[in-house]
Amino acid sequence: MNNENDIIVGLDIGTTKIACFIGKRADNDKIKIIGFGKTPSKGVERGVVKNIKDTAASIEKAVNMASEQAGIAVKEVYVGIAGQHIKSIQNMGTVVIPPEHKYIEQEDVDRLIDQQHNIMLNPGEDIIHIFPQNYVVDGEELSPDVEPVGVAGRQLKSNFHIVTGNTMNLINIHDSVERAGLTIKGVVLEPIASAYAVLDNTDRTAGVALVDIGGGTTDIAIFHEGVIRHTTVLPLAGNAITTDIKEGCKILREQAETLKTRFGSCLPQNVSENDIISIPGLRTQPPREISMRTLAGIIKARTETILEQVDYEIKKSHLEKHIFAGIVLTGGGAQLRHIKDLTEFTTGIDTRIGLPDEHLDKDTDPEIINTMYATGIGLVLYGFRELDEMRRHNEEFNDNNTDEETTEPEETTASENDVFAELPEQQPEIETSKEVEKEEPKPENKKKSNTGKKTRPNFGTQFMKYIDQYFGRVFGDDTIRNEGQEEHEL
Repeated sequence: MNNENDIIVGLDIGTTKIACFIGKRADNDKIKIIGFGKTPSKGVERGVVKNIKDTAASIEKAVNMASEQAGIAVKEVYVGIAGQHIKSIQNMGTVVIPPEHKYIEQEDVDRLIDQQHNIMLNPGEDIIHIFPQNYVVDGEELSPDVEPVGVAGRQLKSNFHIVTGNTMNLINIHDSVERAGLTIKGVVLEPIASAYAVLDNTDRTAGVALVDIGGGTTDIAIFHEGVIRHTTVLPLAGNAITTDIKEGCKILREQAETLKTRFGSCLPQNVSENDIISIPGLRTQPPREISMRTLAGIIKARTETILEQVDYEIKKSHLEKHIFAGIVLTGGGAQLRHIKDLTEFTTGIDTRIGLPDEHLDKDTDPEIINTMYATGIGLVLYGFRELDEMRRHNEEFNDNNTDEETTEPEETTASENDVFAELPEQQPEIETSKEVEKEEPKPENKKKSNTGKKTRPNFGTQFMKYIDQYFGRVFGDDTIRNEGQEEHEL
């Protein structure tokens, strides 16, 4: 059951801005943004945190603005991540269904997904997301609308789309947020967050390519049959266009940014040759006159380069013939005039501009319904989805636990392996179970004691453990290292 007092906070750490959004449920079950704060981003370059101190100061300022507007204190946030270090790989996993299971159960699916954390990665990389692409039971592929749980079979396979990121960049984000006095609730790839804000289930099912053109990076996420199939981050975006205008017109960067946002166009042929813009000169220099058609030519050249790379990534995914919902442009770069037309001309795919109003309450401030805020609003929507998913699993667990108490009440304490074993009401039973285990005279059997369902921690928990293990290796903490290795073997 949804609680109207639920609060979720999204923090978009971008190259040009840091924005904080505080959302709550409206009466119609949509989301209302009750707090918003934005400040220029310092210490971030192409989506990567470079200066932790400066970034933390910008985060704190944006969060304080949103917190003051909403009238609540912010403690936990969902954070977006992007940058050129983001990579994706494909991997296949297989598990054998134990004989005591008459059909595939959720713990079997969890075990299959958990396997992916053991794949070989390049040094200094960590897993951010794991997306199952399909499920195969005993050699027969299930259709996208059939869940594997409940299907009879002896072997379960799946292809996975795995998103990875640079470990030190993840640590820098964590340190920046922590320095600002906050805790990370979850880390989300930015194009995935933006997809929650501007796409619906019909788009994802039909096939759609989301293109988020930000300040430092252009993020791409391709969906088909309701599943995310391809993700990538390009190191070119709006700042590259601004730099070209600055160099081409020999003006200040602030002036170039103003020209781009106020007068910029992607199609020179749509601009009159007689339109001239006068730019104040520096110190004693006379004003500089710039033709709007010349300006549009500079913008088109760079934007076309970005869109050609977008087209290449779509073709690389081999899904160009399955994108029936076309391309959806969002992010600050989507505000350029005629960019929709240039995208269709470059890629040959139908295109629309995606505003983050798909799931927002009608009373939301119109200023927020802007393509540049798609990621921040998407982080809030992602947080509510996670909250609903947790409650759904919690209800299923409570129902199953009630049934077990009715038939075998003496076994109700064996819940330490359940995904909700860490909830407060279960703690006494967990501690009692662990104390009994410690009294066993055979410590060598410790690894064999967890024969039930394996808990699959969320990314935040895994990430914090990874940080502990990382610094343990750096400083030679054998205790931390050994614990990490032992957990890896489970």
